[in-house]
Amino acid sequence: MRIAFIVTAFPALSETFILNQITGLIDRGHEVDIYADYPRHEPKLHPDVEKYDLINCTYYPPRRPDNKLLRLLKGIGLLATNYYKSPLVLLRSLNVFKYGKQARSLMLFYKVIPFLRKQPYDIIHCHFGMNGIRGVLWRDIGALQGKLITTFYGYDISVYLQEFGDRIYDRLFDAADLLFPISKYMKSRLLKLGCNEQKIILHRIGIDCKKFSFAPRQLRSDGRIRVVTIARLVEKKGVEYGIRAVAKLAFNQNIEYNIVGDGPLREDLQRLIQELDVSDVVKLLGWKQQQEIIEILNNSDILLAPSVTSRESDQEGTPVVLMEAMAMGLPVVSTLHSGIPELIENGVSGFLVPERDVSALAEKLSYLSEHPESWSEIGKNGRAYVEEYYSTDKLNDQLVEIYGSPARHSLA
Repeated sequence: MRIAFIVTAFPALSETFILNQITGLIDRGHEVDIYADYPRHEPKLHPDVEKYDLINCTYYPPRRPDNKLLRLLKGIGLLATNYYKSPLVLLRSLNVFKYGKQARSLMLFYKVIPFLRKQPYDIIHCHFGMNGIRGVLWRDIGALQGKLITTFYGYDISVYLQEFGDRIYDRLFDAADLLFPISKYMKSRLLKLGCNEQKIILHRIGIDCKKFSFAPRQLRSDGRIRVVTIARLVEKKGVEYGIRAVAKLAFNQNIEYNIVGDGPLREDLQRLIQELDVSDVVKLLGWKQQQEIIEILNNSDILLAPSVTSRESDQEGTPVVLMEAMAMGLPVVSTLHSGIPELIENGVSGFLVPERDVSALAEKLSYLSEHPESWSEIGKNGRAYVEEYYSTDKLNDQLVEIYGSPARHSLA
């Protein structure tokens, strides 16, 4: 099959769930093209990007100048050099009567350039709802041809709805062939928005369990408890509450807390660490590559993922790092948030507490610190659950099956 992936940025270190689908499809003999608005210039690059030579199958639109005159002049040049490829598509992208400001600003014109002269695809797979809207538009213009599928992750049915309203996906719901929520929670949100249930298939994101070796956890000889959080430093990750919870324990328990990741809240979190006087216990380690993350997880005892709904209503989907940690045998502590309770069975494969409840987070961390004999059983339960329901091998096999017969699956 020929498959087009429509994403916002590529490569993106924090979106390994998309990368896992791409590489899984290539491994199964399918041809994948990636269409992104821009490359995300990050200090680290996932090794699979180079291994599969994915940059050479990724296409970006030309940069659209902010200056209107320069935009027009560059647009004339692009029209002259690309008109022969697909004149009707280019002309449709300039239809101000149908597309209004999007056409008048030349936004559509610039965006369709990468699609010109592309053969029809079997599947157009849009990642995040806002890219699904664009996929409908590209198909309407004639820039793309193929069955349209959109995966919803979290931001797209939380913050995005706050900004654009509950009717923003009406056209997508009508035009899409299938819609993939990654959790039952997200499926319920799509149904409330008015999506036809027959178009919805629950399709989780997952991990390659073979890359995450299981090891039963036990207390080390120095008695130190090593807690880790791996997250972008943004509000919905709840890192502030993790720091406050560890600070409650830091002065009477032998604990250390490593935070892997970066983002706009880094300076605020560093100030909080200093204010709480836990600089010797809590460390911000910055971004790490996948192999470095695996090494850090190997050297950790507990994973803490204190996710919250942000003030702008931004929510997680199902954090991949929770799956990775569980696959490696770490007991996990997280929150009753979005799809997380579908991954973690409270008290069996980890612990769940209410969002922003610092005392409850501290209590669960304290319990695990005082009962290291429980780590092994919790870890075994977590590994078994991830292997059963969140293995990319199984999920990618399901994905190919759905791609091959979307009509049958949409009625399942």
